[in-house]
Amino acid sequence: MTCYEELKARGLIAQVTNEEEIRDVINNGKAVFYIGFDCTADSLTAGHFMALTLMKRLQMAGNRPIALIGGGTTMIGDPSGRTDMRKMLTKEDIDHNAECFKRQMERFIDFGPGKAQMLNNADWLLKLNYVELLRDVGACFSVNNMLRAKCYEQRMEKGLSFLEFNYMIMQSYDFYYLFQHYGCNMQFGGDDQWSNMLGGTELIRRKLGQDAHAMTITLLTDSQGKKMGKTAGNAVWLDANKTSPYDFYQYWRNVEDADVMKCIRMLTFLPLEQINEMDSWEGSQLNQAKEILAYELTKMVHGEDEAEKAQAAARALFGGGGNKENMPATELTAADFADGQIGALALLVRCGLAASNGEARRLIQQGGLSVDKKKVTDAAAAFPQELFSGEGVILKKGKKVFHRAFTK
Repeated sequence: MTCYEELKARGLIAQVTNEEEIRDVINNGKAVFYIGFDCTADSLTAGHFMALTLMKRLQMAGNRPIALIGGGTTMIGDPSGRTDMRKMLTKEDIDHNAECFKRQMERFIDFGPGKAQMLNNADWLLKLNYVELLRDVGACFSVNNMLRAKCYEQRMEKGLSFLEFNYMIMQSYDFYYLFQHYGCNMQFGGDDQWSNMLGGTELIRRKLGQDAHAMTITLLTDSQGKKMGKTAGNAVWLDANKTSPYDFYQYWRNVEDADVMKCIRMLTFLPLEQINEMDSWEGSQLNQAKEILAYELTKMVHGEDEAEKAQAAARALFGGGGNKENMPATELTAADFADGQIGALALLVRCGLAASNGEARRLIQQGGLSVDKKKVTDAAAAFPQELFSGEGVILKKGKKVFHRAFTK
């Protein structure tokens, strides 16, 4: 099976501008493609998985990736899928986040001369002269067409700032610049970015002539990746210091039954023949499929050793063994206790199982907390310090989240 046909078979392709041309370029290893990553945090999330694995697949087929760090576009903020404006970050914050992204991407992509490149659009966007940009690029965009774009749809309900309105022009300029200076002939992104990406294709055609369209290819991945990477309102990070390997494993182990095969097909590198045989799995076999998904992705991000540990710990817990090894844990100190005890609300917040006392109280009132297998029903409950000595206690949040609290 060719590379392009495999992408289709894995459900990764949503929309394309010229399928015949795209198929030929990808299958012959002639694509120089980019995917953009706005650095709004100091870690990539599980939601970036689709882009990272897609880059790896294409590179394995001989194509050349450009990982574009959005040091410039992050200063504006992508309005896609937002009902409010993104938090404004300082240049120092953005630079720090970009460095964190680089370290994580290197686990997936082979960078170096003649291989993948890592660029930062701050290198050209921050040098643009505003009036020159308006004359040179702004004239190529229709405001009427921009206002109809899907990426602005939700923001229009509450008010779209002029700052965000410029995002499409900046993203389009990225493709135009990369096409001219790096021979980039293809761009990838979620299908909610379709309007922004078509803007780049059209800008190249208008500025460089219709003949340039032969090397201007827009291919879009499904926006499923936008739905991944969050649980209980919190991001699932690729940084082990923000989401432990165990919690990362558990996130994928607990995906919905309806999504597990889709995730295996899109995100893992298991052979399609093996995946197709799993399509008929039902009942308890779906739990086995979830273990396969969780193990493969944890191994990819954190290494085989951590994947083995996470899987062993999860199996022990759900098998009733209560093995506390490798479980996420919080060491409590004397400062956490008042009069020799710690309240249930404070304990949940201290262990990162609730963001606030209010959230902790709601969790307990809804029957979502157990301590050493005993349900906690009173939000005013408190636990003595000696209970946490040695191996400590196991907190269970809901049905699937386990955490150990201990003191030395």
